[in-house]
Amino acid sequence: MMRISIPALLCLCTFGCLSAFGNAAFAAPAESASSRQSPPNILVIYADDLGFGDLGCYNAKSKIPTPHLDRLAAQGMRFTDGHSSSGICTPSRYALLTGRHHWRDFHGIVQAFGESVFQPERVTMPEMLRDSGYQTAAIGKWHLGWDWNAIKKPGAKPIQSGKRPEWGPEAFDWSKSIPDGPLAHGFDHYFGDTVINFPPYCWIQDDRVVEPPTERMDTSKWKAIKEGRWECRPGPMAAGWDPYQNIPTTTQRGVDYIKSQAKSDQPFFLYFAFPSPHAPIVPNDEFDGKSQAGPYGDFVVETDASCGRLLKALEESGQADNTLVVFTADNGPEKYAYERDIQTGHWSSYPLRGLKRDMYEGGHHVPYIVKWPGTVEAGTVCDALVSQIDLMATFASIVGSTLPDSAAEDSHNIVPLLQGSPDAVRSTHIHNTSKDRYAIRHGDWLLIDGKNGYVSGRNKDWETRHEYPADDEQAVELYNLKTDLGQRHNKASENPERVADLKKRLQKIREQGYSAPRLAN
Repeated sequence: MMRISIPALLCLCTFGCLSAFGNAAFAAPAESASSRQSPPNILVIYADDLGFGDLGCYNAKSKIPTPHLDRLAAQGMRFTDGHSSSGICTPSRYALLTGRHHWRDFHGIVQAFGESVFQPERVTMPEMLRDSGYQTAAIGKWHLGWDWNAIKKPGAKPIQSGKRPEWGPEAFDWSKSIPDGPLAHGFDHYFGDTVINFPPYCWIQDDRVVEPPTERMDTSKWKAIKEGRWECRPGPMAAGWDPYQNIPTTTQRGVDYIKSQAKSDQPFFLYFAFPSPHAPIVPNDEFDGKSQAGPYGDFVVETDASCGRLLKALEESGQADNTLVVFTADNGPEKYAYERDIQTGHWSSYPLRGLKRDMYEGGHHVPYIVKWPGTVEAGTVCDALVSQIDLMATFASIVGSTLPDSAAEDSHNIVPLLQGSPDAVRSTHIHNTSKDRYAIRHGDWLLIDGKNGYVSGRNKDWETRHEYPADDEQAVELYNLKTDLGQRHNKASENPERVADLKKRLQKIREQGYSAPRLAN
């Protein structure tokens, strides 16, 4: 098995030398990395339900070709120990955009027509960057809520069908502005369908629908799905809606936005959030058979190709050299990965245990790539523990923004790692998907504060085929990830003092309300 070392206190980054900066032209705090003539553009590319082992640059055995993301890794830094805050999407997105662990506020996803998860006073990443002179845009999946009640007609009644009440297209005044979405939380512009498998099925531009929904969702009108189920919640749909057009449409919007910014005298921040390879699995025909991992693999290939178009737009517009690019994913792959492992021999979480929702590494240990020309040495690999939550403090340092104590309470500045520092930025991280179920990582050790780390459910056949021992029925699980990244050997009974210490650390971080170093003084 491939082994990835995860030292407790060292970042084993293979740098030849530190990169030099130009002369400073804007103010920055002492910890800031910003001493360039202008701050960089920032492009965050966020995949949905992508496994750690899906990309070729992370898994030499991957049966999915990902040349564009592999090239991105070759041009920048590939983190081997990067994490989302949660094993599901809404919480991870919230944590990334706020620098705050989601579990301090909520645990679950925003349901169809659900309200925003952001409190009005919560400072977000786009708000911070906009205040620092950036133009900001979000394209693609949102899944962080809107105030749909504001456009609901007086006296509207839901349709009682299935397990959940369903709203028909006639229940809303689609001509109205939809409040409390991306524009209310720091983005100047938005384009997307909010969530590919949730209503309303239509495009939204800024805070209004492009074409009003006039009918109820009907999957029989769509081209056949290529793997799994549609998993689409019933609700209003625009006539002619086609989920297969999601990636092509949003990608073109992303390309157009990037190229348009070349004419601006302001830097830009683009948060581009894919709906893929989340279900429904809908790769377009030109990508059929491009992988050896079935339609899911083909969907990853299409996602990679879309990333390639965005990155090419940076190059063609002359902005690549002054753009910081981050690629990562909200959580691990969906449970269909078990069957895919049997059918194709491709394990999307390789070399990890667990999938989406799980507290095992496969649920939240995700690809994490950063390219920043002139600062990050090309082709470097860093084994330091990092989190998506850290991006907010990192970007604040880069642009010279001083974060208030009430913002980014769990965010660590990883600029020193990007510059090649051998010193760890963080040594502790907390994992959580559901209420009252936590895991804490400290150094090489990870404690699952429960009988096991499964949330999606145990697959004993997979465990047998991959030579996992039977469950030892201990009250907690403890793993040394430096020697056991696959989490096969529970060391809890042998290390009662370490278990007690980790439980104490977990309780302290949960109760004190922060974990960011700048708030510890």
